[in-house]
Amino acid sequence: MAERGASRLTRAAYRSDLAHLERFLAARGIMLEAADEPVLHVYLVRSATASLAPRSLTRRLSAMRQFYKFLVMDGVRQDDPTVGLDTPRLGRPLPKLLSEGEVVRLLAAAQDQPGDEGARLLCLIELLYATGLRISELLTLGVAAARRDPRFLMVRGKGGRERLVPLSEPARRALARYLDCRERFLSERQPSPWLFPSRGAAGHLTRQRCGQLLKTLAVAAGLDPGRLSPHVLRHAFATHLLDHGADLRSVQQMLGHADIATTQIYTHVLGDRLQRLVHTAHPLARRK
Repeated sequence: MAERGASRLTRAAYRSDLAHLERFLAARGIMLEAADEPVLHVYLVRSATASLAPRSLTRRLSAMRQFYKFLVMDGVRQDDPTVGLDTPRLGRPLPKLLSEGEVVRLLAAAQDQPGDEGARLLCLIELLYATGLRISELLTLGVAAARRDPRFLMVRGKGGRERLVPLSEPARRALARYLDCRERFLSERQPSPWLFPSRGAAGHLTRQRCGQLLKTLAVAAGLDPGRLSPHVLRHAFATHLLDHGADLRSVQQMLGHADIATTQIYTHVLGDRLQRLVHTAHPLARRK
Protein backbone atom coordinates (compact mmCIF):
# COMPACT_ATOMS: atom_id res chain seq x y z
CA MET A 1 0.00 0.00 0.00
CA ALA A 2 2.85 2.41 0.75
CA GLU A 3 4.25 1.77 -2.74
CA ARG A 4 0.87 2.79 -4.21
CA GLY A 5 0.96 6.11 -2.36
CA ALA A 6 -2.10 5.31 -0.24
CA SER A 7 -2.99 7.70 2.56
CA ARG A 8 -2.35 6.93 6.22
CA LEU A 9 -6.07 6.40 6.85
CA THR A 10 -6.38 4.04 3.88
CA ARG A 11 -3.42 1.98 5.08
CA ALA A 12 -4.93 1.80 8.56
CA ALA A 13 -8.27 0.66 7.13
CA TYR A 14 -6.57 -2.06 5.06
CA ARG A 15 -4.61 -3.27 8.09
CA SER A 16 -7.87 -3.47 10.04
CA ASP A 17 -9.56 -5.38 7.19
CA LEU A 18 -6.73 -7.91 6.96
CA ALA A 19 -6.67 -8.35 10.74
CA HIS A 20 -10.42 -9.09 10.64
CA LEU A 21 -9.87 -11.65 7.87
CA GLU A 22 -6.98 -13.20 9.80
CA ARG A 23 -9.22 -13.74 12.86
CA PHE A 24 -11.93 -15.31 10.65
CA LEU A 25 -9.40 -17.73 9.13
CA ALA A 26 -7.70 -18.51 12.45
CA ALA A 27 -11.03 -19.70 13.85
CA ARG A 28 -10.99 -22.27 11.05
CA GLY A 29 -7.37 -23.28 11.52
CA ILE A 30 -6.20 -21.52 8.33
CA MET A 31 -3.19 -19.24 8.04
CA LEU A 32 -3.81 -15.90 6.34
CA GLU A 33 -1.14 -16.65 3.73
CA ALA A 34 -2.68 -20.06 2.92
CA ALA A 35 -6.34 -19.15 2.33
CA ASP A 36 -8.01 -20.43 -0.85
CA GLU A 37 -10.82 -18.96 -2.96
CA PRO A 38 -13.78 -20.90 -1.42
CA VAL A 39 -13.02 -19.80 2.14
CA LEU A 40 -12.47 -16.19 1.01
CA HIS A 41 -15.82 -16.33 -0.79
CA VAL A 42 -17.51 -17.52 2.42
CA TYR A 43 -15.83 -14.65 4.29
CA LEU A 44 -17.23 -12.09 1.83
CA VAL A 45 -20.71 -13.63 1.99
CA ARG A 46 -20.67 -13.57 5.79
CA SER A 47 -19.52 -9.96 5.70
CA ALA A 48 -22.40 -9.10 3.36
CA THR A 49 -25.02 -10.89 5.48
CA ALA A 50 -23.71 -9.13 8.61
CA SER A 51 -25.11 -5.86 7.21
CA LEU A 52 -21.67 -4.49 6.35
CA ALA A 53 -21.95 -1.41 4.16
CA PRO A 54 -21.35 -2.22 0.46
CA ARG A 55 -18.45 0.23 0.25
CA SER A 56 -16.81 -1.35 3.30
CA LEU A 57 -17.27 -4.77 1.72
CA THR A 58 -15.65 -3.49 -1.48
CA ARG A 59 -12.72 -2.14 0.55
CA ARG A 60 -12.27 -5.51 2.29
CA LEU A 61 -12.06 -7.23 -1.08
CA SER A 62 -9.57 -4.62 -2.30
CA ALA A 63 -7.40 -5.19 0.77
CA MET A 64 -7.47 -8.95 0.14
CA ARG A 65 -6.54 -8.51 -3.51
CA GLN A 66 -3.62 -6.22 -2.74
CA PHE A 67 -2.34 -8.57 -0.02
CA TYR A 68 -2.44 -11.78 -2.09
CA LYS A 69 -1.10 -10.00 -5.17
CA PHE A 70 1.88 -8.94 -3.05
CA LEU A 71 2.39 -12.54 -1.86
CA VAL A 72 2.47 -13.75 -5.47
CA MET A 73 4.90 -11.02 -6.53
CA ASP A 74 7.11 -11.80 -3.54
CA GLY A 75 7.16 -15.53 -4.35
CA VAL A 76 5.34 -16.56 -1.17
CA ARG A 77 2.44 -18.01 -3.19
CA GLN A 78 2.15 -19.37 -6.71
CA ASP A 79 -1.51 -18.41 -7.14
CA ASP A 80 -3.79 -15.50 -6.30
CA PRO A 81 -6.97 -16.82 -4.58
CA THR A 82 -8.83 -13.54 -5.14
CA VAL A 83 -8.79 -13.70 -8.95
CA GLY A 84 -12.23 -15.35 -9.16
CA LEU A 85 -13.89 -13.24 -6.46
CA ASP A 86 -16.50 -10.72 -7.57
CA THR A 87 -16.60 -7.11 -6.47
CA PRO A 88 -19.83 -6.50 -4.53
CA ARG A 89 -22.42 -4.49 -6.43
CA LEU A 90 -23.03 -1.25 -4.59
CA GLY A 91 -26.65 -0.82 -3.61
CA ARG A 92 -27.73 -4.18 -5.05
CA PRO A 93 -27.10 -6.81 -2.39
CA LEU A 94 -30.07 -9.03 -3.26
CA PRO A 95 -30.26 -11.31 -6.34
CA LYS A 96 -32.47 -10.67 -9.33
CA LEU A 97 -35.72 -12.58 -9.13
CA LEU A 98 -38.45 -14.00 -11.34
CA SER A 99 -41.92 -14.55 -9.94
CA GLU A 100 -43.53 -17.98 -10.20
CA GLY A 101 -45.88 -16.58 -12.84
CA GLU A 102 -42.97 -15.33 -14.92
CA VAL A 103 -41.30 -18.75 -14.77
CA VAL A 104 -44.56 -20.35 -15.93
CA ARG A 105 -44.62 -17.94 -18.90
CA LEU A 106 -41.01 -18.77 -19.69
CA LEU A 107 -41.67 -22.52 -19.62
CA ALA A 108 -44.78 -22.10 -21.77
CA ALA A 109 -42.75 -20.17 -24.35
CA ALA A 110 -40.11 -22.91 -24.33
CA GLN A 111 -42.76 -25.58 -24.90
CA ASP A 112 -43.88 -23.70 -28.01
CA GLN A 113 -40.40 -23.84 -29.61
CA PRO A 114 -40.37 -26.40 -32.45
CA GLY A 115 -38.08 -29.29 -33.33
CA ASP A 116 -34.88 -30.54 -31.76
CA GLU A 117 -33.75 -27.03 -30.81
CA GLY A 118 -37.01 -26.54 -28.95
CA ALA A 119 -36.60 -29.87 -27.12
CA ARG A 120 -33.08 -28.91 -26.04
CA LEU A 121 -34.14 -25.43 -24.91
CA LEU A 122 -37.04 -26.78 -22.86
CA CYS A 123 -34.72 -29.32 -21.25
CA LEU A 124 -32.25 -26.57 -20.34
CA ILE A 125 -34.96 -24.40 -18.76
CA GLU A 126 -36.62 -27.26 -16.90
CA LEU A 127 -33.32 -28.54 -15.49
CA LEU A 128 -32.11 -25.09 -14.43
CA TYR A 129 -35.35 -24.28 -12.63
CA ALA A 130 -35.94 -27.78 -11.23
CA THR A 131 -32.45 -28.29 -9.83
CA GLY A 132 -30.91 -24.88 -9.16
CA LEU A 133 -27.69 -26.01 -10.83
CA ARG A 134 -24.99 -23.50 -11.66
CA ILE A 135 -24.89 -23.11 -15.44
CA SER A 136 -21.29 -24.40 -15.48
CA GLU A 137 -22.43 -27.53 -13.63
CA LEU A 138 -25.25 -28.19 -16.08
CA LEU A 139 -23.28 -27.58 -19.26
CA THR A 140 -20.42 -29.86 -18.14
CA LEU A 141 -22.78 -32.57 -16.91
CA GLY A 142 -22.01 -35.96 -18.46
CA VAL A 143 -24.74 -37.72 -20.39
CA ALA A 144 -24.11 -40.81 -18.27
CA ALA A 145 -25.23 -38.90 -15.17
CA ALA A 146 -28.58 -38.19 -16.84
CA ARG A 147 -29.14 -41.83 -17.79
CA ARG A 148 -28.42 -43.54 -14.46
CA ASP A 149 -31.58 -42.85 -12.49
CA PRO A 150 -34.34 -40.68 -13.97
CA ARG A 151 -35.32 -39.47 -10.49
CA PHE A 152 -31.96 -37.83 -9.69
CA LEU A 153 -28.89 -36.15 -11.13
CA MET A 154 -25.45 -36.74 -9.64
CA VAL A 155 -23.66 -33.42 -9.92
CA ARG A 156 -20.02 -32.54 -9.34
CA GLY A 157 -19.84 -28.97 -8.06
CA LYS A 158 -17.21 -26.57 -6.77
CA GLY A 159 -14.20 -28.15 -5.12
CA GLY A 160 -15.08 -31.51 -6.72
CA ARG A 161 -17.91 -32.04 -4.21
CA GLU A 162 -20.65 -34.36 -5.46
CA ARG A 163 -24.31 -33.99 -4.58
CA LEU A 164 -27.54 -35.73 -5.50
CA VAL A 165 -30.25 -33.45 -6.90
CA PRO A 166 -33.86 -34.70 -7.34
CA LEU A 167 -35.72 -34.09 -10.59
CA SER A 168 -39.34 -33.02 -10.89
CA GLU A 169 -41.69 -34.92 -13.18
CA PRO A 170 -41.79 -32.11 -15.82
CA ALA A 171 -37.99 -32.01 -15.80
CA ARG A 172 -37.83 -35.79 -16.28
CA ARG A 173 -40.20 -35.60 -19.26
CA ALA A 174 -38.22 -32.76 -20.84
CA LEU A 175 -34.96 -34.63 -20.31
CA ALA A 176 -36.34 -37.85 -21.83
CA ARG A 177 -37.64 -35.95 -24.87
CA TYR A 178 -34.30 -34.24 -25.38
CA LEU A 179 -32.31 -37.49 -25.00
CA ASP A 180 -34.34 -38.92 -27.88
CA CYS A 181 -32.91 -36.27 -30.23
CA ARG A 182 -29.55 -35.55 -28.54
CA GLU A 183 -27.50 -37.46 -31.13
CA ARG A 184 -28.53 -34.94 -33.79
CA PHE A 185 -26.45 -32.30 -31.97
CA LEU A 186 -23.27 -34.41 -32.21
CA SER A 187 -20.48 -33.35 -34.52
CA GLU A 188 -20.66 -35.73 -37.50
CA ARG A 189 -22.42 -38.15 -35.16
CA GLN A 190 -19.22 -38.60 -33.15
CA PRO A 191 -19.77 -39.70 -29.54
CA SER A 192 -19.60 -37.04 -26.83
CA PRO A 193 -19.48 -37.41 -23.04
CA TRP A 194 -21.52 -34.22 -22.49
CA LEU A 195 -25.27 -34.05 -21.94
CA PHE A 196 -25.42 -30.93 -24.13
CA PRO A 197 -22.85 -31.55 -26.91
CA SER A 198 -21.92 -28.84 -29.38
CA ARG A 199 -19.87 -28.58 -32.53
CA GLY A 200 -17.86 -25.72 -31.00
CA ALA A 201 -14.34 -25.90 -29.61
CA ALA A 202 -15.54 -26.64 -26.06
CA GLY A 203 -17.44 -29.71 -27.22
CA HIS A 204 -20.52 -28.66 -25.26
CA LEU A 205 -22.85 -25.67 -25.11
CA THR A 206 -21.16 -22.57 -23.71
CA ARG A 207 -22.40 -20.15 -21.07
CA GLN A 208 -22.56 -17.41 -23.67
CA ARG A 209 -24.71 -19.44 -26.07
CA CYS A 210 -27.01 -20.54 -23.26
CA GLY A 211 -27.40 -16.93 -22.17
CA GLN A 212 -28.30 -15.90 -25.73
CA LEU A 213 -30.93 -18.64 -25.94
CA LEU A 214 -32.51 -17.56 -22.65
CA LYS A 215 -32.69 -13.90 -23.65
CA THR A 216 -34.33 -14.79 -26.98
CA LEU A 217 -36.81 -16.95 -25.09
CA ALA A 218 -37.50 -14.11 -22.64
CA VAL A 219 -38.61 -11.92 -25.56
CA ALA A 220 -40.92 -14.70 -26.78
CA ALA A 221 -42.39 -14.94 -23.26
CA GLY A 222 -42.94 -11.17 -23.05
CA LEU A 223 -40.27 -10.70 -20.36
CA ASP A 224 -37.44 -8.21 -20.16
CA PRO A 225 -34.39 -10.11 -21.49
CA GLY A 226 -32.14 -8.00 -19.27
CA ARG A 227 -33.70 -9.67 -16.23
CA LEU A 228 -33.04 -13.22 -17.37
CA SER A 229 -29.87 -15.29 -17.12
CA PRO A 230 -29.11 -18.87 -16.08
CA HIS A 231 -28.19 -17.63 -12.60
CA VAL A 232 -31.54 -15.87 -12.23
CA LEU A 233 -33.24 -19.26 -12.65
CA ARG A 234 -30.98 -20.62 -9.89
CA HIS A 235 -32.15 -17.75 -7.67
CA ALA A 236 -35.79 -18.48 -8.60
CA PHE A 237 -35.34 -22.16 -7.70
CA ALA A 238 -34.06 -21.32 -4.21
CA THR A 239 -36.50 -18.49 -3.49
CA HIS A 240 -39.59 -20.37 -4.64
CA LEU A 241 -38.62 -23.42 -2.58
CA LEU A 242 -38.34 -21.27 0.54
CA ASP A 243 -41.61 -19.54 -0.35
CA HIS A 244 -43.31 -22.93 -0.19
CA GLY A 245 -41.81 -23.99 3.12
CA ALA A 246 -38.55 -25.76 2.25
CA ASP A 247 -35.98 -25.67 5.03
CA LEU A 248 -32.79 -23.71 4.52
CA ARG A 249 -30.46 -26.67 5.05
CA SER A 250 -32.12 -28.70 2.27
CA VAL A 251 -31.89 -25.75 -0.11
CA GLN A 252 -28.22 -25.34 0.81
CA GLN A 253 -27.53 -29.00 -0.05
CA MET A 254 -29.33 -28.80 -3.40
CA LEU A 255 -27.56 -25.58 -4.35
CA GLY A 256 -24.19 -27.07 -3.40
CA HIS A 257 -23.23 -24.22 -1.07
CA ALA A 258 -20.31 -25.12 1.18
CA ASP A 259 -21.50 -22.69 3.87
CA ILE A 260 -25.10 -22.01 4.83
CA ALA A 261 -24.27 -18.30 5.11
CA THR A 262 -24.26 -18.22 1.30
CA THR A 263 -27.79 -19.65 1.22
CA GLN A 264 -29.07 -17.20 3.82
CA ILE A 265 -29.24 -14.41 1.24
CA TYR A 266 -32.53 -15.99 0.12
CA THR A 267 -34.03 -15.55 3.58
CA HIS A 268 -33.39 -11.83 3.19
CA VAL A 269 -35.17 -11.93 -0.18
CA LEU A 270 -38.11 -13.78 1.36
CA GLY A 271 -38.28 -11.39 4.31
CA ASP A 272 -38.29 -8.37 2.01
CA ARG A 273 -41.09 -9.85 -0.09
CA LEU A 274 -43.19 -10.71 2.96
CA GLN A 275 -42.72 -7.22 4.32
CA ARG A 276 -43.93 -5.68 1.05
CA LEU A 277 -46.90 -8.08 1.06
CA VAL A 278 -47.94 -6.99 4.55
CA HIS A 279 -47.68 -3.32 3.61
CA THR A 280 -49.77 -3.75 0.47
CA ALA A 281 -52.29 -6.45 1.45
CA HIS A 282 -52.91 -6.26 5.19
CA PRO A 283 -56.19 -4.42 5.93
CA LEU A 284 -54.64 -2.34 8.74
CA ALA A 285 -51.82 -1.25 6.42
CA ARG A 286 -54.39 0.13 3.98
CA ARG A 287 -56.20 2.16 6.62
CA LYS A 288 -55.62 5.91 6.53
